[in-house]
Amino acid sequence: MKTKQPNSKMCFICGLENPVGLHLHIYETEPGLVETTYTAPEHFQGYPGVLHGGIVGALIDEIAGRAHMGSDPNNPRFMFTAKLEVKYRKNVPVGKPLKIVGRAGRSKSKSAEGWAGIYSSDTNELLAEGNVLLIDVPEEQFDNARLVELGWKVVPE
Repeated sequence: MKTKQPNSKMCFICGLENPVGLHLHIYETEPGLVETTYTAPEHFQGYPGVLHGGIVGALIDEIAGRAHMGSDPNNPRFMFTAKLEVKYRKNVPVGKPLKIVGRAGRSKSKSAEGWAGIYSSDTNELLAEGNVLLIDVPEEQFDNARLVELGWKVVPE
């Protein structure tokens, strides 16, 4: 069963009001496993027909972290990236559907590890993957009472 995770207003990856964002809808398919789909537009290309590596890295970063976030919109685990390692296996195309999967790894009280992979939707070939080390956002830096201000909510598609 898929459980839709919340979106925010201005996040580059999931922010629905970000005019230059990707506007992704992310689903938890089971605890610690998330997925989304995305078709990159041409204006995010590096070389002709190829998604810019920075966007590839941003997708992997977000989806790996989302695997630890959980599906409770009122009690998300917000984390920031301390380390990101990306393996670019093949060119990630623009204009073609992609499937992006994230998996939670080891979790400690204030840190966690995650993995994400970007697959071609038609061949299911792994195009890029990455590992992240995540650190909990300190409570004094972010108050979960501000979730409404962020627009943090599950939005029907």
